[in-house]
Amino acid sequence: MRVVIAGGHGKIALRLEHLLAANGDAAVGIIRDPGQAGDLRERSAEPVALDLESATVDEVAEVLAGADAAVFAAGAGPGSGVTRKETVDKAAAVLFAEAAERAGVRRFVQISSMGAGDEIDAEAEARLGEVFAAYLRAKGAAERDLRDRDLDWTILRPGRLTDEPGTGLVHLANSVPRSDVPRDDVAEVVRLLVADTTTYGRTLELTSGNTPVAEALERL
Repeated sequence: MRVVIAGGHGKIALRLEHLLAANGDAAVGIIRDPGQAGDLRERSAEPVALDLESATVDEVAEVLAGADAAVFAAGAGPGSGVTRKETVDKAAAVLFAEAAERAGVRRFVQISSMGAGDEIDAEAEARLGEVFAAYLRAKGAAERDLRDRDLDWTILRPGRLTDEPGTGLVHLANSVPRSDVPRDDVAEVVRLLVADTTTYGRTLELTSGNTPVAEALERL
């Protein structure tokens, strides 16, 4: 498979690229900074320098042309403000999905966040903080846009991400109690999802658990 990943230098994306290459698949990572290209090549991934905050749909579709799957793994990241949550976590996701439609890439996996579907009122925003509330709203808006598209999409909402070594054991379902999950395990779930045909049109939540990843997907 040829898999194009938006946010190709992100912590989940770098892990995913390594896993895809180890499985014999071709990973293409879209990066904003050309200086990050070497990190992708070390993981046997093809880097493509393109800023999703300023690129056109046609430019992104050109990268996606001929791909078997698209994965949106981009995010404004910690330290960014409300504006970049809107331009990356929402607008770039919408752009990437539109480009996938234009390029004829039907399989689309979007990495979102647990809590993205929650109603965030003034009280919730005060509790979460302005920036994190904006992040969840942006992720939720990107999810709603994707659900209306003619794509074979799956939305994955992981819990709080950690850099602990993966265990290969997860809790994956329509809804799971909030908890942590290593980025290693998120990447492995996404690797299997890109080739999966049974989770089209589903929004799944993911945390650490007691079930091996492959078995957790089968149970769905």
